[in-house]
Amino acid sequence: MKTLCYFFLFCFCCIHLAAKNRKAVFVIVDGVPADQIERLHTPAIFDIASKGAYGRAYTGGEIGGYSQTPTISAIGYTNLLTATWFNKHNVGGNSNLKPNYNYWTLFRIAKEQPQPCKTAIYSSWTDNRTVLLGEGKEETNRLKIDIVKDGYDLDTIRFPHKEKDLHVFDYDEKVSLEASKSIREDAPDLSWVYLWYTDDAGHLAGNGAYFDEYVRKADEQVARIWEAVKYREANFDEEWMVVVTTDHGRTESGYGHGGQSLRERTTWISTNLPVNDYFKSGRLAITDIAPSVCRFMGLQVPQDVLWEQDGMPFIGDVDICGLQTSPYDQSVELSWDCLSEKAEVAIYAACDNKFKAGQPDEWIKVAAVPAATRKYRVDLTSLPESDFYKFVLVTPNNHLNRWLKR
Repeated sequence: MKTLCYFFLFCFCCIHLAAKNRKAVFVIVDGVPADQIERLHTPAIFDIASKGAYGRAYTGGEIGGYSQTPTISAIGYTNLLTATWFNKHNVGGNSNLKPNYNYWTLFRIAKEQPQPCKTAIYSSWTDNRTVLLGEGKEETNRLKIDIVKDGYDLDTIRFPHKEKDLHVFDYDEKVSLEASKSIREDAPDLSWVYLWYTDDAGHLAGNGAYFDEYVRKADEQVARIWEAVKYREANFDEEWMVVVTTDHGRTESGYGHGGQSLRERTTWISTNLPVNDYFKSGRLAITDIAPSVCRFMGLQVPQDVLWEQDGMPFIGDVDICGLQTSPYDQSVELSWDCLSEKAEVAIYAACDNKFKAGQPDEWIKVAAVPAATRKYRVDLTSLPESDFYKFVLVTPNNHLNRWLKR
């Protein structure tokens, strides 16, 4: 018996020692529509995808629904960071930003883990750190980013203004060089790289050769980061998740964005990891990136924060997707797509939104049904009377949530 115990202990230690340190970096290339990145077939972005997958995704929430979200840059970043839409995170533009920090960012989740997690941000725009992430604020539990390379937009000595805003491209060159160097030398566990000038190129020139040229140059900047990741994996006991994406598409002409046209809403995701069937389902969204990073890194998300996330992982096992609500008199039918016939769905309801103000919601378990049923009708008279309901469907491998306003 003692020999058997030693054997199992030996096996456990071997597995533990064999596990590589998992790290993640995501790159936002601002304002590049999916059709453009696909037409150019940029080498680095598609080399990353050759190890995993490339897919079209969307931003902007649900058109005409409570989650409809402007297709604007800082909003897009926050969609990604919090895995929620504007109706929750409350970032409504690029200025006068007032995030609701009750919806935790990926960086706060990482920093609230019991084990240390080294974080980094490489960005020209300081507000990405100080406002969107809320570094140092009481509302974010004094979040601290360990490695900071940003604020180049404030340095007019090293980066004097140039024609066609090309000083912004200079910021991106600095950002990509600093990110590459830091990943090679410091290997932060979680990193955000932000590249800005592609959005300016689109605003300045619209669809055309100029915009294409700077998308290709941005891909060269992505290549520096990709090479640094490959260096770490080749020389250290590490496994990296890389995600490259954009925050929004563009109008038909390429000059603008902010609305709900198909091209403005259509984004893309390139990753070096194998993906699940949901990634290819046509439902992939920018809000799915943070949950996927959490799953890869093994980050534990508090239940109240998790149940507010609108995204779901595109790696690993998932059971259901595509939750819809169809009210009828004093009932509502919940329906979903089933990805795992064997899963069970636990259905919960809340009749208020206390979470928005930082208070716990009062969840009522309504039912538990097989995922294969693909629907369940809730009798609203069995719940406390309200003109607003939140529903969460929980399975062994993911959750979905949706609001109902009557």
